[in-house]
Amino acid sequence: MTNLRITTIQTNLQWEAPAANRTMFDTKLEPLAGQTDVVILPEMFTTGFSMNAAALAETMQGETLGWMSKHAARLDAVLTGSLIIHEDDKYYNRLIWMRPDGSYDTYDKRHLFTMADEHLTYTAGTKRLITEWRGWRVCPLVCYDLRFPVWARNTEGYDLLIYTANWPLVRAYAWRTLLQARAIENQAYTIGVNHVGKDGKDIPYCGDTMIIEPSGADILYHKADEEDVHTETLSWEHLQTVRKKLPFLADKDTFEMSK
Repeated sequence: MTNLRITTIQTNLQWEAPAANRTMFDTKLEPLAGQTDVVILPEMFTTGFSMNAAALAETMQGETLGWMSKHAARLDAVLTGSLIIHEDDKYYNRLIWMRPDGSYDTYDKRHLFTMADEHLTYTAGTKRLITEWRGWRVCPLVCYDLRFPVWARNTEGYDLLIYTANWPLVRAYAWRTLLQARAIENQAYTIGVNHVGKDGKDIPYCGDTMIIEPSGADILYHKADEEDVHTETLSWEHLQTVRKKLPFLADKDTFEMSK
């Protein structure tokens, strides 16, 4: 099995400005062709964490999906992040997992952030996504999902857990701690990609994008307080070594969720 190159893009986002954000990401994505296997963008990467869904939502045939497909093809890599989608008279905070051939998977954020009234604007997802890419099984989730370990529990043998986020500075300690906890309990590489800077409501975001190895002991990458594009190679051999040396997942509890 081959290793997997992951690129994280930690950046400020222009508030409620999809075209400007796509242009900004054009520049950051330009030098990555052939250099990576997966590129991860923040949550709501075209707008910032906005509740103005009626004005900002796109459809699955909209400009951003085409933009993602173009870049994924040029990079020969998956491009992923969430944006505001309008479908069947509902709004979703939807993560797109766009492959180079233009095919994609989607994941609708399950845990909507009630403290910001996200649940009053968006419809919660009901299905977790486990997708495969270049031999790796990947579980991509969104921001507030990080606080709910049952939803992330590694019952399906995934290798990589991803959180794309707009996580505020005031709760930065929880962000860092929970990312390490998810890596430890799921014995999977765990990545959190966060917004940095302030949004249109003057809320500061901590950055603190992290790549954590599957025992949780080593943080392979951590960047706070500034924009950065970083590529890290995840070792398939190391993942297998961790799981064979201490096979904790074999002793996990079984359960069913009621909703």
